[in-house]
Amino acid sequence: MRPNFAAFLAALAAALLAASVASADVFNMQGGQTSLTFVTVGNAGNAPDTTGLGSVGYTYSIGKYDVTAAQYTAFLNAVATTSDPDGLYNANMATGYAACGISQAGGPGSYTYSAANGNFPVNYINWGDAARFCNWLQNGQPTGPEGNGTTETGAYTLNWATSDAALAAVIRNPNAVYCLPTENEWYKAAYYDPTLNSGAGGYWAYPTKSNTAPSAVAPATPGGTVLSSNSANYDFVASTNLTAVGTYVNSPGPYGTFDQGGLLFQWTDTPFTEPWGAGFDLANSSFESASSELKSSNTIYSWSPGSSQYEFTGFRVAETPEPSTVCLLVTGAGVLLAMTRWRNRRQMGR
Repeated sequence: MRPNFAAFLAALAAALLAASVASADVFNMQGGQTSLTFVTVGNAGNAPDTTGLGSVGYTYSIGKYDVTAAQYTAFLNAVATTSDPDGLYNANMATGYAACGISQAGGPGSYTYSAANGNFPVNYINWGDAARFCNWLQNGQPTGPEGNGTTETGAYTLNWATSDAALAAVIRNPNAVYCLPTENEWYKAAYYDPTLNSGAGGYWAYPTKSNTAPSAVAPATPGGTVLSSNSANYDFVASTNLTAVGTYVNSPGPYGTFDQGGLLFQWTDTPFTEPWGAGFDLANSSFESASSELKSSNTIYSWSPGSSQYEFTGFRVAETPEPSTVCLLVTGAGVLLAMTRWRNRRQMGR
């Protein structure tokens, strides 16, 4: 029996693609703290929504949750103990309105950071902070001062950029694996469901797999979970303002993400120029939002990448296929096509 080369190559291509975006536990956080985990967003080449958004031509992964205070604290303790020239720490994280609870102790040369509410999403984050966190992941989470190989190179080449103008010129590098999602990557994970329309795929109006606005519901106790489905943290419903990531356990998105509606606006790396200046799109709503802002048709505006450090700004991380894997897939597809044509010619010649 001849080996089925076509089936073998198809299986190999699928395995390579799956491996390139496999779910990961980057931090392996200690007990009681949420680890940075990813969900796979497949169904490559899906059609866009009526908004024009959501079409992505490749399989990728995206954070199941917003990046948490504990995860960001680990980042600060790795790169910002000697000094913090990039301003990765914002004192409002400890004392500001709706603070996530990250505090700084010590002084120059011996800073330490701790998180009082480790599973709260980190807020008071500008685009540069989020990009530098992604660089740290891209570089293997090293310990060392902010600079090349830790925060300034990797998924994004930042070169100490902190101003709005300098950050607005930064683009995702071709070799990026850990990065901020594009607006399309974020939108697809939030709203696209491949099971809709009898398996043809389609979009929900809200990121809780619903065409009805989720209910604004607070946990019965701080740190508790909300068991009702189609619910979210918005409209100032929670007395603590922030709630732990994944609090709304029965309100996931179509791919298994949480809190893509309400809680915090999340940075993307899609640049956009408004009449008032260049920046990056910030999706989609926060604990301060009205229900209309959670909807897929809500207009997403550009925000200044350096000066926008607010109580409602946070982020989640995307994991994209490595270019080498994409090349292997293209090569594999070419070989598969050649093998198929060869076999067809042989069969026709019999």
